[in-house]
Amino acid sequence: MPRILARSVRTFLDVGVMSIAYWLAWLFRFEFHVPDVALPVALMTWPFVLFLHYVGLYAFGVPRMAWRYVNIRDAVRVMAAVAASTVVLVTLRLCRLAPATNNIIPLSVIAMDFVLTFVGLVGVRSAWRIHSEGQARKRRQRSGARYRVLLIGAGEAGVLVAREIANRPDLGLHPVGFLDDDARKHKTSIGGLQVLGSTEDVGKIADALDVDRVLITIANASGAQVRRMLELCREAQLEAKIIPGIYEIVGDKVNVSRAREVAIEDLLRRDPVRLDEDVVGASLRSRVVLVTGAGGSIGSELCRQICRFGPGRLVLVERFENALFEIHRELTAAFPLVPIEPRVADVCDVQRMTQVFETTKPEIVFHAAAHKHVPMMEWNPGEAVKNNVGGTRVVATLSDRCGVERFVLISTDKAVNPTSVMGATKRVAEIFAQAYSQQSSTRFVTVRFGNVLGSNGSVVPIFKQQIAAGGPVLVTHPEMRRYFMTIPEASQLVMQAGAMGNGGEIFILDMGEPVKIVDLARDLITLSGLRPDDDIDIKFTGIRPGEKLFEELSTSAEQADKTRHPKIFIGRIKSHASDAVSGKVDALLELANGTDMELVRAALGDLVPEYAVAHPSSRKTAPRGERVVTEPREHDEDRIEHEATLRN
Repeated sequence: MPRILARSVRTFLDVGVMSIAYWLAWLFRFEFHVPDVALPVALMTWPFVLFLHYVGLYAFGVPRMAWRYVNIRDAVRVMAAVAASTVVLVTLRLCRLAPATNNIIPLSVIAMDFVLTFVGLVGVRSAWRIHSEGQARKRRQRSGARYRVLLIGAGEAGVLVAREIANRPDLGLHPVGFLDDDARKHKTSIGGLQVLGSTEDVGKIADALDVDRVLITIANASGAQVRRMLELCREAQLEAKIIPGIYEIVGDKVNVSRAREVAIEDLLRRDPVRLDEDVVGASLRSRVVLVTGAGGSIGSELCRQICRFGPGRLVLVERFENALFEIHRELTAAFPLVPIEPRVADVCDVQRMTQVFETTKPEIVFHAAAHKHVPMMEWNPGEAVKNNVGGTRVVATLSDRCGVERFVLISTDKAVNPTSVMGATKRVAEIFAQAYSQQSSTRFVTVRFGNVLGSNGSVVPIFKQQIAAGGPVLVTHPEMRRYFMTIPEASQLVMQAGAMGNGGEIFILDMGEPVKIVDLARDLITLSGLRPDDDIDIKFTGIRPGEKLFEELSTSAEQADKTRHPKIFIGRIKSHASDAVSGKVDALLELANGTDMELVRAALGDLVPEYAVAHPSSRKTAPRGERVVTEPREHDEDRIEHEATLRN
């Protein structure tokens, strides 16, 4: 039906409904016997009342509402429009300003007209929606088979999913009901679907109702919840999918077509990180922000999150052209109103970085560029020093020289009591930034966190490749544990910590409990529809150079304290003297350009005394495939106790 014709039909229906409501009000007032003296009053006021009601509807935008998707909010708007016109009508009636001197409408007629008009307008729209959905169901039946699905979780997200499915015939889904562990919801109807029982009953209910698949609709479910539901579905031989997290549900809408297989991030999912958006927004809005390593996993996600807060300009610094091209293309498409400038540059190149800073004049700098792979840096310690230490010195020095307001260094848990070159170089970068803050008006802060799920070269993509190849999945040690966080979580907390820093702090992100790598491997094998040790073998290869069994986020000496954000702690350790640090860093970088890497390790040990394997005398040769693990340091027991206190 052409749009103009459809709109004319709807207008005609509205006028007809309001006319019927008005005459029914007169008939009800006089019990279907309107006196002869009242009939002329009704006839003369009829057009006036219709005009008044329609003006009210138009003022509230009711004629522009889509009847096909009418909902409670639309009904409230209709009520407000009819109430407004009725108030005007009552005012005119009480002031005797009716269309004709003696043509006064009884107040009871006005009251009944209000109720009948509202019911009629909402009713005709509801009938239109019911008719349209019925037609859509017929089209779906003609177009082919539909999957019968159970929705797990009868909360707000579940209702949104059920509504989206009803409005999307192209999805080919037919929801048969909810499952929810809240016994108070059982046997109730939510969003037109019945709550059939608890998740423990999924197998029995699926068999009884011939269900094809299950859709997990619990927003922000914990990893333990997702793992339990996944096991129940697997036992019942049901395909399970999950909706995106609640942070992806915007404006009461959810795109069910984005429902996906359960991923490892869902099994590790923690309570959602909630930003203090007022603080973060005030720190970034309309500012010139520069991000180094913008094409990397953390850097690119930082750029996405920063763009949400409307920076005045975003400068992307990345030495890999392809990575820079991809993130620039993505951001310009997603945030067309944010000026974005890509800059191909190496943070170790002083002249090029000077050009970038002087031409872009950044106010806030996020330094994410770094070498991060532990074994690779054991083989190439000089390059680790050049990039992680030298690059940080270049960017920090230029930030001070160009009057940058805030400099945020992204560090790692491997910088705590480091046993690797990578960890030691990141600790030197922390020391340098903290020392430099003593002599600069720029606020230098450091943010330290552990492993990030899905980042480039991280364990999860490697395990997935090994599973796809048929195994085995290679794990270094059965007791190897790591802290994990999703990329969006880490990036959001980096911005939050950066907004909170006053200069000289080392912020520590609460990453929950450490996870066994072998458990992570088993979860990934299970998510792939296979059985650990039966379908895919897990083999232990021994700890690699520079690795340790347990990573630490802080030391007892750092005295990590709580901040106003529940996920961010602050470690205030004694700063090193700026002149002494600067001289040692100069010497370290000079050695990094040489050929004797043992001297580089020794220089790292001079700057970072806790770097236990730094000195040649302490380095032992291990047989191939094995590694000598250093004895625990004396303060480890204090550290473990302190870590438990921090998490609590």
